[in-house]
Amino acid sequence: MPQESALITNNAVILGLLALILGFVFYTSNLKQGFWAKFYKYVPALLMCYFLPSLLNTFGIVDGNNNAVYTVAKYFLLPACLVLLTLSIDLKAIMGLGKKAIIMFLTGTVGVVIGGPIALLIVATIMPDLLGAGPEALWRGMAALAGSWIGGGANMLAMKEIYGAGGEIFTVMVTVDIVVANLWMAGLLLIAARHKEIDAKTGADTSSIDRLIDKVQQFEAQHARKPELRDFMIMLALAFGATGLAHFSADLLVPFFVENYPELKKFSLHSKLFWIIVLVTTIGLGLSFTKARQLEAVGASKVGASFLYILIATIGLHMDIAKIIEAPKYMIIGAIWMLIHIGLLFLVAKLIKAPVFYVAVGSKANIGGAASAPVVASAFHPALAPVGVLLAVLGYALGTYMAWLCGQLLRIIGS
Repeated sequence: MPQESALITNNAVILGLLALILGFVFYTSNLKQGFWAKFYKYVPALLMCYFLPSLLNTFGIVDGNNNAVYTVAKYFLLPACLVLLTLSIDLKAIMGLGKKAIIMFLTGTVGVVIGGPIALLIVATIMPDLLGAGPEALWRGMAALAGSWIGGGANMLAMKEIYGAGGEIFTVMVTVDIVVANLWMAGLLLIAARHKEIDAKTGADTSSIDRLIDKVQQFEAQHARKPELRDFMIMLALAFGATGLAHFSADLLVPFFVENYPELKKFSLHSKLFWIIVLVTTIGLGLSFTKARQLEAVGASKVGASFLYILIATIGLHMDIAKIIEAPKYMIIGAIWMLIHIGLLFLVAKLIKAPVFYVAVGSKANIGGAASAPVVASAFHPALAPVGVLLAVLGYALGTYMAWLCGQLLRIIGS
């Protein structure tokens, strides 16, 4: 849908609509009686913050893929919120989460690598007419999609070039990416709302996560005081000051690595967003060792979470429910692929008794990366957002290698 065909194209109006939606959800979700109290008993408020904006895109009110609101949220609000969410964190406690977090992240990666070839093998058996030949061959498009699902958009474009995916099949896979990945995002938000029940049923060991959350809450309780305007201004100064410094540094680092170390593109060192996320997370963790940590006592993580909810709403704008009925055969391929990824995650989680939080963040650190992993992590608790960021950075590092491997397996089956 081109931007001109949307009813609303003014970015200020779009942002206003998203703010009204978020305000509506937060107001109604805190009502203790009546229809809304019953409604939110079954439908998480966070999911509504994600789903309602998708209706604006689906019905042509807003073009979710052609507006500046998401760009602003991703490049300005996301870095700012990461500073505010990480300045109160206990780095030692994060490290204490142990090997299960890494195991689940790597399981998510393996699920994508083997899920694609298995899905292609199934399709080759029951729908061989979809395979195609030349640049439009299905396997080439799936190789590009593997790049997106292990690392993000930059890796998707890299795999497109490496495997020579044609424009038509690439466009189809972009649609599959948006629809399938966003449906799974909605599923994860549902899981986050019921994670305690799920962990209780599976007998997962959540002690390390609970300790991390308790440390943050205890610190806030011990230092709690009534916030003043000065506190909020200092928060904004640190958050956007760090964001500005990260942008400034990224503008210097990206050209340096592009010109002097072109071979390091595979490590995402040519990506501006990669450097911004790494730098603001580092700054935030550095601030956690200073008096700035006391800002958590006056609501630093809550201010950060408000930025994060705006990002959630803008991510929801990318979802077009109507596209599910377009090219349904290709959606089936994406669904099979995703189900293999999900199934492997839950299988390994059961074997090692990992909390469902590790399933969620291990998946989104691959499928979504730094823009959505902290969103899903914070849906469990704001204190856990940095865990999503750290694993997403690991996803950047592994993305090119694993996506290339997946592409090779796809080529063997599809050729």
